Amino acid sequence: MRDVAKAAGVSVATVSHVVNDKPGARIGDDARRRVQDAVLELGYRPNALAKTLSQGGSRFIGLVADAIATTPFAGQIIHGAQDEAWKHGYVLLVANTEGDPVVEKDVIAMMLEHQVHGILYSTWYHREIVVPEILQQTDTVLVDCFSADGALPAVVPDERQGGRTATEQLLAAGHRRIAFINTTTPSPARSDRLAGYRDALEAAGVEFDTRLVLEAEPQQEGGYAAAEAIVASGVTAVFCHNDRVAMGLYDGLRERGVRIPADIAVIGFDNQDVIAAHLRPPLSTVALPHYELGAAGVRVLLGIDPAGEGPTLVACPPVLRASIG
Repeated sequence: MRDVAKAAGVSVATVSHVVNDKPGARIGDDARRRVQDAVLELGYRPNALAKTLSQGGSRFIGLVADAIATTPFAGQIIHGAQDEAWKHGYVLLVANTEGDPVVEKDVIAMMLEHQVHGILYSTWYHREIVVPEILQQTDTVLVDCFSADGALPAVVPDERQGGRTATEQLLAAGHRRIAFINTTTPSPARSDRLAGYRDALEAAGVEFDTRLVLEAEPQQEGGYAAAEAIVASGVTAVFCHNDRVAMGLYDGLRERGVRIPADIAVIGFDNQDVIAAHLRPPLSTVALPHYELGAAGVRVLLGIDPAGEGPTLVACPPVLRASIG
C-alpha cells in the first residue's frame, strides 16, 4: 500500500479507502484514478487474511472430511461443495483427517482462526456420528452424516427413496419375484433401502416374502456367495445392496450358466462408475448423489436453502444400463 501511495502521490489512508471502496470517504476523482492506475501498474492485491481479521469474517467455507478426498466416488462431495461455494463468492478450504481425532481438532481450530464463514463436516458413507465439540464455535452443516440429537442441520441421501426406485425399475420390467441382497452392516443404508424395497412391492400389490431377503457382506465376495441361494430361490430379478455385491453376483451367476438379464435381471446401488459401467452387461443401478450432497450442504450453510426439522434428504436417481433388459 505504501508503494501504491508513493506512485499515486497520496496517503496510505487514501489508498486503503479506494481499494476497500470505503463508504463516505471523501476522495477526489483525480486522486481515485491515480490510485487505481497505480494498483494496476504495480499489480497490487489486498492482504485477504489481514482484511478477514480486521472485518471479522471471510469468504472461506471449511470442509472437514474423514476420508472422502481419497475415495473416488465420494470425492464428488468436494466437487459439488466447491462449485456451489464459488458460485456464491466463497472459496472452499478442504481438510482430510483420515478419521484421526487429533488432526480433526487441529484443522477445525485452524479454520476457526481464519474465521471461516462456516464448516461442512462430512463422512465418506452415510452414518450417525458424535459431533466434535469444537464445531459448536461456528455454523456447521453435516454432510452425508447426522447426529442423534439433530442439533445440527444435516444433508443426507434419501436411502428409502433409493431402495424404492431400484425396486420400481425391476417391477416396471415385469418382474414380480424379486430378491434383495442386503448388507450385514448396521446403517441407514441397510434399514432404509430395505424399507424402500418393501414400499415398492406393497405399492405394486406384490406380497413381501422374508425368504427373498438375503444378507451378505457388502463386498464382491458377499454377492458371489449369495449366487447359489439366488438361483435356488427361483427369482427373476435381484436388487443388490451396492454395486460391489452386484459384481460378485455377476460372477456367481455366470459360473452357474445364468444369463443377465435374460434369466435374472440385476440392479445395484451407488453407481460406482468404475464398476457399474464396465460390467458385462453394464449394470443398472441407483446413484448416491454425492455431488448434490456437497452443493446442498453449502446452500444450507449459506441460508439459501432452509434447514428443516430433520435432515435434508437428497434424491438418489436411477442410472439405467443393460442389466434389467
